[in-house]
Amino acid sequence: MDWGDSTEQAAFRAQVQQFIRERLPEHYRNSEGADSVEETAGWQADRKSDDPVVRAAAKDWADALAEHGWIAPAWPKQYGGAGLSYMEQFIFNAEMAQANAPAVGGMGVSMMGPTLIVHGTEEQRQEHLPRILSGEVAWAQGYSEPGSGSDLASLQTRAVRDGDEWVVNGQKIWTSGAHFADWLFALVRSDPDAPKHRGISFMMIDLKTPGLSLRPIIDMAGKHPFNETFFEDVRVPAKNMVGEENRGWYVGMTLLDFERSGVGLAIQYRRGLYDQLEEMKGKSQPFVRPDLGAVRLEFADRAIEAEILYNFALRIVSMNSRGIVPNYEASVNKMYGSELHQRVARTGTKAWGLYGQVWDPKSAYSPMGSTHVQDYVVSVPHTIFSGSNEIQRNVIATRGLGLPRG
Repeated sequence: MDWGDSTEQAAFRAQVQQFIRERLPEHYRNSEGADSVEETAGWQADRKSDDPVVRAAAKDWADALAEHGWIAPAWPKQYGGAGLSYMEQFIFNAEMAQANAPAVGGMGVSMMGPTLIVHGTEEQRQEHLPRILSGEVAWAQGYSEPGSGSDLASLQTRAVRDGDEWVVNGQKIWTSGAHFADWLFALVRSDPDAPKHRGISFMMIDLKTPGLSLRPIIDMAGKHPFNETFFEDVRVPAKNMVGEENRGWYVGMTLLDFERSGVGLAIQYRRGLYDQLEEMKGKSQPFVRPDLGAVRLEFADRAIEAEILYNFALRIVSMNSRGIVPNYEASVNKMYGSELHQRVARTGTKAWGLYGQVWDPKSAYSPMGSTHVQDYVVSVPHTIFSGSNEIQRNVIATRGLGLPRG
C-alpha cells in the first residue's frame, strides 16, 4: 500500500489547506475561541449562540464551506454535496482536524443525511437534505432508553398507527445536543408482538411537536452535552418513517456504521500530543517533568497508537472506496479510538505531575488551561456511548472473527 498522496490528492490537499488559511473565521483560528464553544455541540451550538460574534463566525464558516459543497463532501452532487471520492473526503477531514476547524452540520451531515441517501424516499431527501446543508435544521439522535442501552433492541418507546400519523409515547435518554437541535431521528417499537429486532421502526420527529419535552442531564464535568427526551402522545406524520415499517433496526444499524467511521480522531490526538510537548518546552521544574523516563515512554506509546488509529481510518476509507459499508471494521475503529482517547487524557495529566489535576482553566497553576484533566473526566463515557466497547468486541468476535455467539 502507498501511504503517500497521488498527484491529484496532493493538489486537493493543498487546495483545502489554502481554503482553511483564507476562510476560517478568526473565532476558530484562536485556540481559546475554538475551545470555548458551549459544551460539546460545536458548530451546532454556535449557530444559536447569544454572542453575535460567535453566531456570525458559524454562519460565515458554513457559507464558505457551502461554496465548494464541502459541508457534506462525499454526498452526491445531486443532493448538494461535493461528490468527492472517499479518499478526498478523508484528506479533507484530516486537514480540518489538523487546523482544529469545526465541522458543520453535526449529526445531520454525518449520520442522518447519509442514511436518507441510502434508505429514504426521494421526497424525504428533497425535504430534509437541503435544510441540513443550509444549516437551517440540526439533528439529534433518539436511540438509548433508561432500560435499553447496550441491549438497544429491547427499547420500549411505543408508536401506534392512527390514520396518517403515528402516536409515540415513551422516553429516550442521553440525547446528545438535542437542546441545540431542531429534529430528532429515533427508533421506536411499532410491533410489540414481533421479535425484538423486527418490531422496530425508524422515524424523523420535529422537536417542536406538542407532547415532546427535554430535560437536561449534567455530566461529571459539570457540562450539559445531553438530555432526557419524553414523548407524551407525540403525533408523527406517517411520511416521516424511513425505510419499511418494522425494519427500522436495519436502517439504524446502517446509520451507526456511518457514525463509527470517523477519520479525524487520530489527527486530533496526534495534534494534542505535539501541542503538549511544545507547551512543555522551557517550563521549569517542578511544574512539568518531561525528564521522567516513564512519561517519555508514555508519550511515545500514545504517538504510535495515534498512528495505528490513523491506519484503521485508512482501512475504513479504502472499504468505502470499493463500495463496501464498514461493519465490524467500524467497530474496531470505534473501540480502539475511544480507549485511546482515555489513554491520551491520562498521559496528559501525568506529564504535568500534581499540577495536571488543577481543574480551573483560569488558574495560574493549570497547565494548558486544564485541558487534560477535564478531558480525562469527559472521556469516561466514550467507551460506552455509540455502542459500548463490550458490544463492539462481540461484533468483532462474531462478524469479524466468525466466533460462535456465547
